[in-house]
Amino acid sequence: MLASATETDQAPGRGLLAVLRGTAGPLVGLILLCVLLSLATDTFLSVRNALNILDQVTVLGVMAIGMTFVILIGGIDLSVGSVLALAMMVMGWLANVVGVPLPVSILIALVAAGLCGMVSGVLITAFRVPPFIATLAMMSVARGLANMITDGQQIVGFPDWFTMLAIDRHFGVLTATVALMLIILVAAAAFLRYRAAGRMLYAVGGNPEVARLAGIDVRLVNIGVYVVAAVLAGLAGIVLAARLDSVQPSSGFGYELDTIAAVVIGGTSLSGGTGTIGGTLIGVLTIGVLRNGLNLLNVSPFLQQVVIGVVIVLAVTAETLRRK
Repeated sequence: MLASATETDQAPGRGLLAVLRGTAGPLVGLILLCVLLSLATDTFLSVRNALNILDQVTVLGVMAIGMTFVILIGGIDLSVGSVLALAMMVMGWLANVVGVPLPVSILIALVAAGLCGMVSGVLITAFRVPPFIATLAMMSVARGLANMITDGQQIVGFPDWFTMLAIDRHFGVLTATVALMLIILVAAAAFLRYRAAGRMLYAVGGNPEVARLAGIDVRLVNIGVYVVAAVLAGLAGIVLAARLDSVQPSSGFGYELDTIAAVVIGGTSLSGGTGTIGGTLIGVLTIGVLRNGLNLLNVSPFLQQVVIGVVIVLAVTAETLRRK
């Protein structure tokens, strides 16, 4: 069966369909949302606004890829927002206070983020701590460490080449940060679809015991997924620092909720074993389009939170009904 599936996946012209498989519902919802906002405001349907939306969802998009992996294996990660802040502060402190070259500071920040994911993974696999509790604890620890580094103070000012990554539009279209998000999306989709290690995530999320009996090291898969999710959260923090030209320990507050929402809206099942990167991209764009449209309509930020909450509930309800 595995050989047959592989042959089918590699058939010509199936690549894009494979990435978007199972995303018809979320995609229709995104299209309808775009149509409604186009009718409601004259400024929504423009190339400039579309590029602005892409810039705005870059951080969320990078984080959502890692969260997709976590939810695919039946887990959850509430620490990604705090890990984002920790990576930002480590990078900013090393580069602007200690004097470490910025590229080296970025690498060390990503390592720090990965260590957070490793601790969460070990707590979940070796000590049998529920993912909700383990990542909730890591959320508190990472946020505390982020504040301790500079005693809660922000760090401002980075080299021009770094901030221009989020400003300069190459060929007048995409910034380097948006291009980075798209590259990671394509790589993640290919990994899940065409690599045996990617299919292991579906197996572990579908039934961990069956996956173990099939020879999959479930513990190693779990730890690896949480490390990857944390590193991507740290990378999202680097992208956010480039956009803001500053770092502060309060960054990323509440991002974990938006990240989970994007993955769920995209059709990934919270019970694990089902979902695609293409669906996550649609979920990220849905949240980005919704926030952008509500801002253009001058809707209160507090009401925006209510609207997004309703959208999440509707998405989960629709997924439940579809499964039934």
